[in-house]
Amino acid sequence: MPGFLMHVGAGCKCTHLGTATIAPSQPRVLVSGQAVAQMSSQIAVAGCPFQVPAPSGTKPQPCVTVKWNMPSARVKILGQAAMLIPAPGPGPAICLSVEQIPAGPPTVGPVQARVIAM
Repeated sequence: MPGFLMHVGAGCKCTHLGTATIAPSQPRVLVSGQAVAQMSSQIAVAGCPFQVPAPSGTKPQPCVTVKWNMPSARVKILGQAAMLIPAPGPGPAICLSVEQIPAGPPTVGPVQARVIAM
């Protein structure tokens, strides 16, 4: 399935509006002046306020990472598949807490719209 190449400067938020940032893992391939994200890139979430009910009140269960689920089948950078996104909006990924509990898809905002890959 074709999609836009993700880059490390793409705006990304978890389901609960925490800010997700993609750590650059390679400096060689750029789109719109930003490094292209690879499937091996780490996506960290900061500022997620999510809490779950607990017997003694609430338990913090913030999103801390994002697991991306849409690799490119044809574009590889240094042997690793590039990350793709079909369009801005809910991303093909899942936000996870420290305990690896899924919390929904992240929302991806502005992404570069010039390079499409498969």
